[in-house]
Amino acid sequence: MVNVGYSLISEEHGPNTLVENAVRAEVAGFEYAMVSDHFHPWLDRQGESPFVWSTLGAIAQATDRLRVGTGVTCPTMRIHPALVAQAAATTAVMSDGRFFLGVGTGERLNEHVTGHRWPPHHVRVEMLQEAIHVIRELWGGEMMSHDGDYFCVENAQLHTVPEERPNVAVAASGTNTARWAGNVGDSLVSTAPDADVVDAFSRGRDDDRRRYGQATVCWAESESEGRRTIHEQWPNGGLPGELGQELATPTHFEQAVGLVTEEQATKHLPCGPDADAHIETIQSYVDAGFDHVNLHQVGPHQQEFLAFYEEEVLPSFE
Repeated sequence: MVNVGYSLISEEHGPNTLVENAVRAEVAGFEYAMVSDHFHPWLDRQGESPFVWSTLGAIAQATDRLRVGTGVTCPTMRIHPALVAQAAATTAVMSDGRFFLGVGTGERLNEHVTGHRWPPHHVRVEMLQEAIHVIRELWGGEMMSHDGDYFCVENAQLHTVPEERPNVAVAASGTNTARWAGNVGDSLVSTAPDADVVDAFSRGRDDDRRRYGQATVCWAESESEGRRTIHEQWPNGGLPGELGQELATPTHFEQAVGLVTEEQATKHLPCGPDADAHIETIQSYVDAGFDHVNLHQVGPHQQEFLAFYEEEVLPSFE
């Protein structure tokens, strides 16, 4: 059994459009949505980057059933974890408990903007672990203080909290981080159908915690149009290694993606109107152990994508 979700990509769409797309996704039968949390788009041509918490509040009021979460928030440098705790608690109340908090170690692109030094990965992992602790403590609704290695909280208490604490989904792309995520997270978030990552998160045990996988796709009237759209709008997905975490500005990404070919940008991604290709992509995540798969439709044809999935893809997973 798999829950199919929809990725609301803030870098490509303004806040009002994101809300409209969330409403349409709920009508189409998607079970949940994840909203990206960026200060910058990856590339200037993508054109948008609204504040995720404003968008989430609007989605909470505009939908009735759709579960929604951040995909993902870095609660360490750009925004203090105490403020993330408050924002998440308010969103959970506004959505009647339909909210979950996706968190990760972030990218320099977004987190350097307040002037903090960009630390190495192992330090960012330590910071995230401490941040998760602070957030969960504040969700308890009691007065608390915290004097940690990275964060200080002084006599803080949240007075607007949900009846149940939101699920914390931790992002991981490699087995070492996934193993750590399995120790601190309520759920896993990843972006590739990698069974080793899922196994590291659950450590090979029966595990009923949710495992979210994001798949990039492009519905278009033809395969060639879909491939062209991804190469033009989302070539950053073809960058290798740690570049996505280490480059500082959209200009740097523009320079880097000039080396990415259409083949590199679209390799293994379903492009065009072939429903079987889209179904096979979702199934590859299921086969790897994910029980939630959310689709990132690249480009402007969101309404066509949602109609296509409602009619030709989602029925295969009912």
